[in-house]
Amino acid sequence: MTETDLTIRELRQRFADKSLSPLEYWLALEDHIAAWEPSISALYLYDPESARAQAKVSTERWAEGETLGGLDGIPVTLKELIATKGQPVPLGTRAVELKPADADAPAAARLREDGAVIFAKTTCPDYGMLSSGLSSFHPLSRNPWDIKQNPGGSSAGASAAAAAGYGPLHIGTDIGGSVRLPAGWTGIFGFKPSHGRIPADPYYVGRCVGPMARTVEDAAFSMATLSRPDWRDGTSLPPNDFNWMDLDIDLSGMKIGLMLDAGCGLAVDDEIRVAVEAAAKRFEAAGATILSVQPVLTRAMLDGLDNFWRSRFWGDIADLEEERRDTILPYIRDWAMGGADISGVDAVRGFNQTIEMRKSCGRLFTQVDALLSPTNPIISYPAEWASPTNDPALPFEHIGFTVPWNMSEQPAASINCGFSGSGMPIGLQIVGPRFDDMRVLRLSKAFEDWTGGVRSWPQPPIR
Repeated sequence: MTETDLTIRELRQRFADKSLSPLEYWLALEDHIAAWEPSISALYLYDPESARAQAKVSTERWAEGETLGGLDGIPVTLKELIATKGQPVPLGTRAVELKPADADAPAAARLREDGAVIFAKTTCPDYGMLSSGLSSFHPLSRNPWDIKQNPGGSSAGASAAAAAGYGPLHIGTDIGGSVRLPAGWTGIFGFKPSHGRIPADPYYVGRCVGPMARTVEDAAFSMATLSRPDWRDGTSLPPNDFNWMDLDIDLSGMKIGLMLDAGCGLAVDDEIRVAVEAAAKRFEAAGATILSVQPVLTRAMLDGLDNFWRSRFWGDIADLEEERRDTILPYIRDWAMGGADISGVDAVRGFNQTIEMRKSCGRLFTQVDALLSPTNPIISYPAEWASPTNDPALPFEHIGFTVPWNMSEQPAASINCGFSGSGMPIGLQIVGPRFDDMRVLRLSKAFEDWTGGVRSWPQPPIR
């Protein structure tokens, strides 16, 4: 293990005993990022000079015993959709006029309050509307496990940065799987908490903010900071007094569903099915009862959501000058233009399908205490593709396992459960009851302890 592989707990111990300072750690991380970034293009507004200054001030606080919070001196990135004061928010697209943000979004504000070293934003596709590292604004982001492959998205740069070891913590957003899908494809841990647990601004139906990290504990540690309420999110949950580091769990008597069919969309690759079934056996061996369960999603639900999102997004871009609208990634522009022909009645009918998803998920959780499923239905796809189908007529065939839990507001995570024959990671999704974020984190930590986590991370390419 090198210094750049240290966890938050290990870093805090080293900072406290003065065997390593935040500045010394940052300088080591800066060299590590320099070795990786030309190959994976995970970062936007990367500012090592600012990071050095922040780390220097944090080093002084640690020396004086006057740290600001639990993440003081810990390097962190934020997905570029999460506003940081004074910096533009391009939303991954050339169509947006670049203007400095007036204020930090809630997640950025909480991190600064606790002394985190925010050293960069991370890339995303146009408007966050793809599970891909492809963007009309950012350079193409790639998967560190194989730079010919896609890191997923829309938290593309965050997943690539985490897998490549750009520090212990990266913050993404998730409205249909955008934290969990790329986490699955890059082998990291991605956590989408209950809706409103981490305040978001702007907030929206299903939109969540979540930590992405190499370990469950690093993600859990960040939650005490990130989950403090913020009035700007009208769906923000009340203050919590969770001990986010209390990750022990007894699985005896727990009923855990196993869902291997999403109900529609892409078929599950055989290697993924085998890996997820093997993961379920781990939980069974620990005392849980595994129950095979039916899908919660139907084709009508997914197509209704597609219509709703198309019409909503077309409303966002319809008034753009044609020249500016034509700079949007063609895949996204062509998909959105389909919304121009959707009537208001059909858009509302599409939205109503999100309620049907919520009811279906609620019905399932009257029978189980938690759920296991694949995160992603397929192993991998080329870096240059806009989505796993690369077809704007079939934009959401890959989100069947993830999107229902956004609409039902339930916590869900992706954790690595193995590798394909081609060497690419496989993600296991763990879902818990609404508001019981701790159950998902505890089940994830138990699985990580049984497997030992990812034992060997990708190394920087030799240049």
